[in-house]
Amino acid sequence: MKIIVLGSAAGGGFPQWNCNCRNCSGLRSGAIRATARTQSSIAVSADGQDWVLINASPDILAQIRAMPALQPERARRDSGIAAVMLMDAQIDHVTGLLMLREGKPLPLYCTAPVWHELNNTLPLAPVLSHYCGVRWHELAVGSDAASIKRLPATQVPGIEGIRFTPLALSSKAPPYSPHRERPEIGDNIGLLIEDVASGKSVFYAPGLGAIDPPVEAALRHADCVLVDGTFWSADEMVTLGFSKKRAADMGHLPQSGEAGMIAVLDSIGERRKVLIHINNTNPILDEDSEQRVLLARHGIEVAFDGMEIDL
Repeated sequence: MKIIVLGSAAGGGFPQWNCNCRNCSGLRSGAIRATARTQSSIAVSADGQDWVLINASPDILAQIRAMPALQPERARRDSGIAAVMLMDAQIDHVTGLLMLREGKPLPLYCTAPVWHELNNTLPLAPVLSHYCGVRWHELAVGSDAASIKRLPATQVPGIEGIRFTPLALSSKAPPYSPHRERPEIGDNIGLLIEDVASGKSVFYAPGLGAIDPPVEAALRHADCVLVDGTFWSADEMVTLGFSKKRAADMGHLPQSGEAGMIAVLDSIGERRKVLIHINNTNPILDEDSEQRVLLARHGIEVAFDGMEIDL
């Protein structure tokens, strides 16, 4: 199983177009050692030819151009993207669907609450019906903490030998959602992605607000975890004067603090640990920062666009 990180930043990318924080300004001027990043998305394949695109960011066209594997050129009109799977209905994860409007109907895998948002509050599905259209496949979300193997799993035609198991996450519906402050099961999911033949797996959760028993079980089961790296501190956006909201208010678990992501990842033992969906304000984007050094001490990597993971 091959995983490519197409985009590793949170919404707005890095540098964010209108931001002059230390990171964004420093990257533009060359004052810090850092790498530009597009908005978060990954692609998963069993054979390196056919891929499941997980989240369709607004940067999808640039991401496809940067990854030749997604364009195998087997016909005059062709794509390596066999299906799209969504983790949530956040704008930075779904608006790239509009860029994939040419060609055949898109097989789209998402939960019922996300499908509802895409047909009503943010009606991308009705818009796409005038172009390629989409074929919806429901991702059923389980919550049995006793055994990950008993949760409902999905296999995507054309992506043989890979199993996708969605888990409900404690997080937030998008800001535009009428139930933003009343989360529903399925608003946000994590994905346990398994190679059936080898038994190897990755747990992908770019928007993770809390660690409940099913999520902890998935973290301990996976050989690689690719999880929420949005904020370093709980009050990051408040301290910088960009927002009145703390990380938890936006559905994210910060890295630092007694119960932060570093502590969580320390508790799950030896496996590959990677942070993704990194906000432009997060000091870990500065490769020479003390926060980046601390992550390295804990054996935690920071995802970058083009990163490849083979399991």
